[in-house]
Amino acid sequence: MTDTDQQSTPFPEIKPVDTGPELGRFMTAMRRLQDVVVSTDPDQDLWADAAGQIEELCARLEVHRAPQGVAPAGRGPHLPGLGHPLMPPWTMTEFGPDGVVMEGHFSRFHVGGNNAVHGGVIPLFYDWHFGMIVSAADRANSRTAYLHVDYRKITPIDQPLVSHGRIHSIEGRKAFVTATMTDSDGNVLSEANGLMLRLLPHQP
Repeated sequence: MTDTDQQSTPFPEIKPVDTGPELGRFMTAMRRLQDVVVSTDPDQDLWADAAGQIEELCARLEVHRAPQGVAPAGRGPHLPGLGHPLMPPWTMTEFGPDGVVMEGHFSRFHVGGNNAVHGGVIPLFYDWHFGMIVSAADRANSRTAYLHVDYRKITPIDQPLVSHGRIHSIEGRKAFVTATMTDSDGNVLSEANGLMLRLLPHQP
């Protein structure tokens, strides 16, 4: 596919879907697997046996491949991380044009060192949060032009956290967005600001 072809491909329409409890259970198991993989030290035979079981599951799921916008992962607003294993297990507790509030936690899978959340995971979270903010303000089909994070304190794992975000200002296609993450005591762990650029109809 050439650059011209990519530029002429419209942004796919992504709609929320009611996935039912089965996908939620599956994603919970996936997240547990991610945590277990980075926090255990079994013998080599068990690694090999586990790899075979995972490969078998992949083969079973592979025959059900679906295009973006049809596959339910990432489209379950009632599920932690929207039902997508890349996203940390947070859920939206407020969603509207005035802003989006998200609550959740990070786990062992997200550790960078010494039980602190990896510094790269936090911008990933904010990028996702910013996407939800512009969607809530009816500015869907936007992409991140830049994202800046100020790390104020170590972000812990396995503790309840909250992130409040909103659109600070709008200039045409540009939405300037801010968000702040706090712990249960109200301590500011990090702050972020960014620019979300609404795409033109022909932009991917």
